[in-house]
Amino acid sequence: MRQKPLLCNCNHTMQVDGKKISNALGMTDTPAVQSEMCRQHLAAFEAAVKSGDDLLVACTQEAPLFTALHAELGGVGGISFVNIRETGGWSDEGKQAAPKMAALLAAADLPEPEPVPTVSYEAGGELLIIGPGAAVLPWAERLAEQLSVTVLMTDEGRGAELPSERRYPVYSGRITALDGYLGAFTAQWEQRNPIDLDACTRCGACIEVCPEQAIDFSYQIDLDKCKSHRKCVTACGSVAAIDFDRPAVAREDRFDLVLDLSAMPQIRLHQPPQGYLAPGKDPLEQSLAVAKLTQLTGVFEKPKFFVYKEKICAHARSEITGCRACIDVCSTGAISSLIKENRVAIEPHLCMGCGACATVCPSGAMTYAYPRVADVGARLKAALKAYTAAGGRNPRLLFHNNTDGRALITRLGRQGRGLPADLIPIEVLHVAAIGIDLLLGGLALGAAQVVILAAGSEAPAYAEATGRQIALAEDILQGFGYEAGRLHWLGADDLPQAEQALWALKTPAALPSAGFNLTNEKRSTLDFVFDHLRSHAPQPVDTIVLNSGAPFGNIGVDAGKCTLCMACVGACPEGALLDSKEAPALRFIEKNCVQCGLCVRTCPEQALELQPRLSLAPQAQTARTINEAQAFGCIKCGKPFGTKQMVDGMLAKLGKHSMFAEAGALDRIKMCADCRVIDLLQTSRHGNINDV
Repeated sequence: MRQKPLLCNCNHTMQVDGKKISNALGMTDTPAVQSEMCRQHLAAFEAAVKSGDDLLVACTQEAPLFTALHAELGGVGGISFVNIRETGGWSDEGKQAAPKMAALLAAADLPEPEPVPTVSYEAGGELLIIGPGAAVLPWAERLAEQLSVTVLMTDEGRGAELPSERRYPVYSGRITALDGYLGAFTAQWEQRNPIDLDACTRCGACIEVCPEQAIDFSYQIDLDKCKSHRKCVTACGSVAAIDFDRPAVAREDRFDLVLDLSAMPQIRLHQPPQGYLAPGKDPLEQSLAVAKLTQLTGVFEKPKFFVYKEKICAHARSEITGCRACIDVCSTGAISSLIKENRVAIEPHLCMGCGACATVCPSGAMTYAYPRVADVGARLKAALKAYTAAGGRNPRLLFHNNTDGRALITRLGRQGRGLPADLIPIEVLHVAAIGIDLLLGGLALGAAQVVILAAGSEAPAYAEATGRQIALAEDILQGFGYEAGRLHWLGADDLPQAEQALWALKTPAALPSAGFNLTNEKRSTLDFVFDHLRSHAPQPVDTIVLNSGAPFGNIGVDAGKCTLCMACVGACPEGALLDSKEAPALRFIEKNCVQCGLCVRTCPEQALELQPRLSLAPQAQTARTINEAQAFGCIKCGKPFGTKQMVDGMLAKLGKHSMFAEAGALDRIKMCADCRVIDLLQTSRHGNINDV
């Protein structure tokens, strides 16, 4: 163990087997198990701090207390925490939870992931409040002392009264565009009311003269009441704030923060950008949103959660779209297509780190950087190894997030049956980051089953995308002859539903654990995983037929249509399609193919088709010829310059064209480029410039 574990049975409410845990973790000394480390046995914690060791405290409830005391005592070592109570000891099977406790401690003992580049936000106090006048103006009055407020009334202020002091700008109009992020929002709107609030002096003359009382102290005209007497225009006089003939005026400005009190949010994303809050009509939610906004000024940093390798991205070639899986799954709108540049663009300030883009990326061009797959894999391997060393059998993994997923598991331990003793919880930032490499990788490392707990905060697109990943992985497992039910997406947002589903799962037998580590290269990791699964499979087949959309497969070629123009070779981003330097031939490396379809869409002859399958046969690992043709030699010099099929096709198409009516013209098609030019100069009947 890198850190010294501090164990406590929480007033004898759970069984903690210090000896079994220490043996599993390879410790020479058995750690003492306290019963009230946060109270009567606090001296044991103080002694551990004074030892100077790095500490791993097996209690998260009292983390604030232990952290403060560690600092007060001048602890020179580090301190971290892991929950073994709600996740292990507090369970109907708590007496059998020692292997799980060892697994949790082993995973928590690993060092933090390597640092990654950060993304910075810098937000001042420029706040835009959008919504009906009656809703936005009271909040503007409250916030004007703390922030630089701008108000945009989207209902033309009906029923509202502008403040007696002009402390902040007030506009009316319709939002036409709103985008950006914390510190960098851009809002565009159109003013449609005849009264320009920017020019209006709020003198009230228009209110007094309006015979229909169509103008109130919002200083906006109710056009449903107005009968076009235009007395208000006369009363306004030289101020000229009222103009019924004014075209819709487009306005634009930048803001650091946006409080949207509209009935329907202006930004309708499952995960809106940082700095944009749309609490709806509920007064409590509005108060909470305002409290949060006041804390969002200053400079902030977050990890850059992704790494993008443009070279192997299968999004587009020659402005032809192939894969757009990451664009479709992103719930924040952070990813967009740059079709003219044949790539995608990712706005790191909008990215919230869900990892779904990396999950659905077939090539590995998009990878999750914090934490990396290698870091998660190391945690899985350490946990599964410790579980087995403590005498546990057929361990299962339960991925959950660090928000509502963690809260649900805590409630299961406190109020319900807890978790089964063989179900090891693995906390991640977001469960959408769990793709086929971690699903099957977990099984290869020794897990009998992998379960993803979705507690309700996940976007619907994530459930669909992960469901497709699980379906693909299950197809592969069943192709190898493994029984169904090893992989599960479990959507449960309340305690009874989660408890029933988790305890109803059947535990299959685990595979022998693999010795390799999971890597950040998705395809390389899967190569190792597939080989391991096949080596222990009931049916160790070489080829498994998969459903459409799978990122593995073959390319079928219609030899009668293919002219070996090699357009597909230029379109392939993965190096799966190759030409041959020796002869006119199209070669294919099946291992590299991600079934993006760019070759199919690029082929001018429509001679290609995708054939989804997983092939582990030796011929799938190396280049093989999938079409070849007889070379056509130049009729003048004999040098090969194309295929016979291509030349015959050109002769058939151009034989009756007027440009080739001249005797011998068609023969030039049978010549190489050099001989064609020479023949044209020698036989041309066109005038020579020297004859002029």
